[in-house]
Amino acid sequence: MSNIFERLVRNRSDIFKYLLVLGTIFLISLLFPNNVRFKYEYQEGQIWRYADLDAPFDFAIKKPVDDLAIELQNARSSSGYYYTVDAERKNVASTDFETEFLEVTRDLDQNEYRDVFQQSDRYLSLGKMVLDTLYSRGLVLNDSLYPGDGTTIKVVTENTVTERVPMTIDEALRYTTARLSESPLDHASLLYPVLERNIHPNISYSEELTTKFLNATLNRVPRTRGMVTQGDLIIPKNGLVTPDVKLKLDSFREAYEVQVTENKSYLFVFAGYLILTSLIIGVFIFYLQFNHQHVFSSFRKLMFMMMWLLFFSYFVYIIEGNETLSSYLIPFCIAPIVIKTFYNDRLALFTHIVIILIASFLSRLGYEFTFLQVLTGIVAILSNQIARYWSKFFNTIFLILITYCLGFLGLALIKEGNFATIDWSTFRWFAINAVLTLLAYPMIPLLERVFGFTSSITLSELGDVNRPLLKELSIKAPGTFQHSLQVGNLAEAAADAIRADALLLKVAALYHDIGKVHNPTAFIENQGSVSPHDSLSPRESASTIIAHVTQGIEMATKARLPSVIIDLIKTHHGTTRVEYFYKKFLEDGGSASQEAGFRYPGPKPTSKEQVILMLADSIEAASKSLNNPGADDLNNLVDKIIAYKQKEGQLQYADISFKELEKVRNSLKKVLKSIHHIRVEYPEPAG
Repeated sequence: MSNIFERLVRNRSDIFKYLLVLGTIFLISLLFPNNVRFKYEYQEGQIWRYADLDAPFDFAIKKPVDDLAIELQNARSSSGYYYTVDAERKNVASTDFETEFLEVTRDLDQNEYRDVFQQSDRYLSLGKMVLDTLYSRGLVLNDSLYPGDGTTIKVVTENTVTERVPMTIDEALRYTTARLSESPLDHASLLYPVLERNIHPNISYSEELTTKFLNATLNRVPRTRGMVTQGDLIIPKNGLVTPDVKLKLDSFREAYEVQVTENKSYLFVFAGYLILTSLIIGVFIFYLQFNHQHVFSSFRKLMFMMMWLLFFSYFVYIIEGNETLSSYLIPFCIAPIVIKTFYNDRLALFTHIVIILIASFLSRLGYEFTFLQVLTGIVAILSNQIARYWSKFFNTIFLILITYCLGFLGLALIKEGNFATIDWSTFRWFAINAVLTLLAYPMIPLLERVFGFTSSITLSELGDVNRPLLKELSIKAPGTFQHSLQVGNLAEAAADAIRADALLLKVAALYHDIGKVHNPTAFIENQGSVSPHDSLSPRESASTIIAHVTQGIEMATKARLPSVIIDLIKTHHGTTRVEYFYKKFLEDGGSASQEAGFRYPGPKPTSKEQVILMLADSIEAASKSLNNPGADDLNNLVDKIIAYKQKEGQLQYADISFKELEKVRNSLKKVLKSIHHIRVEYPEPAG
């Protein structure tokens, strides 16, 4: 048991990685629909590529979407608005009117208003008659739903719908004024303010009833127009998918997915999606394991790759669940742009294809969606050469948009056969997609910090010679600074020759000797007429020289330089010897068994960039010892140093081929000659 536990602890990194992969597969599988997928692909105007299709069961033919929309709109318009009546409002108004009228008359002068007191019953009767007329007809607010002017409305009373022509409050007041003016009573106008205070709407709009009756009206609209019975031929082999046939196929697909799903277990459907997701992601993991081991072996980097699969899967799932949005707005090209910035074209393309394969299962857009996304991903990778330049990045966004638009236009012309019926509204989703793809640029520094990557944007910033470390180097060790600049030129050209990271090398070359600022005069490029090594033993001198590597690492770490630059500082001397002082040590009677004190701590280079920096550094430094070198001298120097590094085993772990090493050799020779201004020898003038 203890052995098993020890193995688990020892391999916990691998366990976490596989748990990450399995968790990604499971979380994505949860997003897939629980119904079976239709097993035929077809497009209107194209030939049916399958065998004769007979109906396996009865199903209704659904109406065309446009026709059904028109019928539903007509039904919605005819449904109208529904109102309810407050039956008690009239009685309350009559009672309140009588009470208020009696209160008003108590304050009147009996001599002046003798008629009111003598005929109070007639006054009360007139007011109540007006109210009865108004409330019997119905009073409603004049608003946006009811414009007035004799419009008929539908009123629901005790589950009975009747039509009325109600009055608005303004109309009721005008009616009241007219009736009072026609009255033979001397002071009929006295009733107006009392009536006005008791005229309130007794008919009100009911949203609940309106919705109820509208739904009932809409439900009565037939959604189908005919039936296909079991055994009927839907379409023969090589038949043309006409609009009517497509309508039957669409209806059959919907019925198929419903009926077959009812007879299938959700677990089987889920298992199918789980197998496909596992297959896609499994192939992706194998690709990483055999082609990008540095990604597969790092939990952090593997999580970075899995993040894209999860993010876009859930993005598609959310968009597909919204009827008003389209998956064409999703900026899939962000992933290859960002991944290429941190890695290379191949990994960016492979990851993009995996993302699109998974997204295709979640999208309803079919093969057109898959085709366009793969195509635009390729364009994004090919066009996005340098992410640190805004102009080039905008060019990439423009090319992505053009590819979407032209690709969709071509597919639409194949499908529709003319321009008139193309769904031009889709192009707005492509425009939104292009705008969202701009987020790739600010995402690069954010992801760089989260996952510990180094982008070209950061490298460009670090290459500024006014940065604190470089400024200190140029002031305290000007000779070393000039040496670093020349090493950068050599390394950059060599990197371009084999398509290595030229920007990384140019920047790393500036920092590779920053440790020399601690004791600049210990290095020949910064010395005057007196050397401090004259008073030191060979071992002390070697220790002083070697220390610049560890001191440089400490400075770089403190300044939070990217780990990839720190690794280049560590490996730019590998485990080579400080030959000059080692030979002097032997001449002074030292033993070869004490060689260890004269070797750099390493490690040896493992990447192309580390090899190039090692060679460029050694060659540039050695070339300074040549006095008026010719072309042959420089060629021999490059060959000699490369041969020495190989003999010492400094390149044994490096991921560089012989062919690439030869290209590096030729590039170093060419640039070295240009640095030393090697020209042809001009002949003496004749005569």
